[in-house]
Amino acid sequence: MDLIATLKRHFGYDEFRPLQEEIIRDALAGRDVFVLMPTGGGKSLCFQLPALMRDGLTIVVSPLISLMKDQVDALQTSGIPATFLNSTLERQEAVARWRGLHRGDYRMLYVAPERLMLEPFLERALNWNIAQIAIDEAHCISEWGHDFRPEYRELKKLRQHFPNAPFMALTATATERVREDIVKQLQLREPRCYVASFNRPNLTYRVIPKSAPYEQLLAFIHSRPTDSGIVYCASRKSAESLARNLNEDGVSAKPYHAGLTGAERTKNQEFFLRDDVRVVTATIAFGMGINKPNVRFVVHYDLPKNLESYYQETGRAGRDGLPSECVLLFSAGDVAKQIHFIDEKGESEARIARAQLQQMVHYAETRECRRATLLKYFGEEYPPRDETIGGHRPPLQTSCDSCDNCLTPRETFDGTIPAQKFLSCVHRIQAKSGFGFGLNHVVDVLRGADTEAIRQRGHNELSTYGVGRELKRDAWQAVGRELLRLGLIECAPGRFATLALTLAGREALRSRTPITLTKQIDVAAREQRARPGAIECDELLFEQLRVLRRKLADERGVPAYIIFSDVSLREMAKHYPTNASEFRRIPGVGEQKLKDFAEPFLGEIKNYLAAHPRRTFSDDVNPLLPQRRRR
Repeated sequence: MDLIATLKRHFGYDEFRPLQEEIIRDALAGRDVFVLMPTGGGKSLCFQLPALMRDGLTIVVSPLISLMKDQVDALQTSGIPATFLNSTLERQEAVARWRGLHRGDYRMLYVAPERLMLEPFLERALNWNIAQIAIDEAHCISEWGHDFRPEYRELKKLRQHFPNAPFMALTATATERVREDIVKQLQLREPRCYVASFNRPNLTYRVIPKSAPYEQLLAFIHSRPTDSGIVYCASRKSAESLARNLNEDGVSAKPYHAGLTGAERTKNQEFFLRDDVRVVTATIAFGMGINKPNVRFVVHYDLPKNLESYYQETGRAGRDGLPSECVLLFSAGDVAKQIHFIDEKGESEARIARAQLQQMVHYAETRECRRATLLKYFGEEYPPRDETIGGHRPPLQTSCDSCDNCLTPRETFDGTIPAQKFLSCVHRIQAKSGFGFGLNHVVDVLRGADTEAIRQRGHNELSTYGVGRELKRDAWQAVGRELLRLGLIECAPGRFATLALTLAGREALRSRTPITLTKQIDVAAREQRARPGAIECDELLFEQLRVLRRKLADERGVPAYIIFSDVSLREMAKHYPTNASEFRRIPGVGEQKLKDFAEPFLGEIKNYLAAHPRRTFSDDVNPLLPQRRRR
């Protein structure tokens, strides 16, 4: 069974991404499979390739109409017989597709769970040769998941209707509890479970202090005049005003939020997918099923509620593996807003939300590698242990080279004196009152504020009252948060989030232990080095190929990336293929795309070379040799 030959013939790639081959072999062996693979990891191929290698129909359960059309367009452009059934089809077209299904014309059918589970649909499906059932976005079946959908619950009945069909459940995000729930709900039989690394090496993570947020955002987007991206906002109002302001400043943008009608959301998403607008300003309503591989940046204009949401949303950047940026604009004011909303929740819900917010703030303020911090949240170690050297980390691999803290490490200073003042103030407040107070109250005492709360409790009589007038309020708040991260103070759960010294904090205070603190982030954006995934190429030719790709896409009525990804175009602009044999070796060129697109792209390259010299690049290799780029 030559999987690589099939991969190259239909999808144009010479090798698999991590875990894809093992998953595909298990699927072809008729086993049930559970796949947890982050966005951009290549989940779809895990059921698409097996569908081409055996007789019968693969049913793909997908929750979003836009995603169905996108995937089917891509498959058909690659010469693969696939279709979908949903409410967007005219009756005549739907009837034609039903007939095709009964004739066995298709290898893949995309359908929403609520349609699939209708009794008439299931009765018809019993007449088809079902080779496999793939449930995409499988976390939607679990009430413990972040995006539970009641209609997914009905899918547990599928096993009764199709007892002999192997199942594959796929998701980009799931905790251990959600994974177990998915397996249980879908009644997967002794499933092979695959969990891919959450690391996205081509993404650069940066946090910028929010000072003049709109001006910062506009400067960032203007510095990337051809890139498209997503700007996440906390509110519908913010999404609307940002889109309006960006358009006025010459950046094509559309909003996306739950306050728009379904038709408006679909239209705005389509504008973005087809590159008619460069930027979408969106609330968290925008995201699942966005299959656009060339999103070059994701900016969080406001602070996300938790690290899981942040990871998912940043994951929409760089699905094609090319360098992409994830920027968070951070301010203490955003933290205060979140706490205000949390205080309106019930106590149990609020406790969890506070803990999640604290993790998010820790990520934003840490001086450690942001990638390592993010992966640690998902239970993954970075850098990974190397089993070949006794399970230890490689001694020289201490930087990810693609987050701001690793590229330009933040300055530290001897913070023993301010730390001692803070720890002493927490200790004396508790000794005086018999209980602790929150961060803001401690800062008020240190700065000698004249507040009713301080006078009423006699905290203006403490020896630490006013000993911190030399630092501004936000600087003391940063010291407090860093001492929390260092484990020298702890924050009590509950609405009032009072501070207390830990055992380590008491020992540091008693022994006057030297304490290193981090300087606050400089407002200026930081320079970056070349990043993983970059493909050096002839940029002028790349732009001309992009124009040609857009023309061909418009003629076919599909998004540009359905024709070829940016990776494929960059490889063309690097190796200058001049005949069909060389063009076939470009990643992403399968047999159908060779037939359909070789002539126009080779013609464009030939015309370009007639007017411009061929360039060579530092990591160039002979284009006549097979290229080995991952899908």
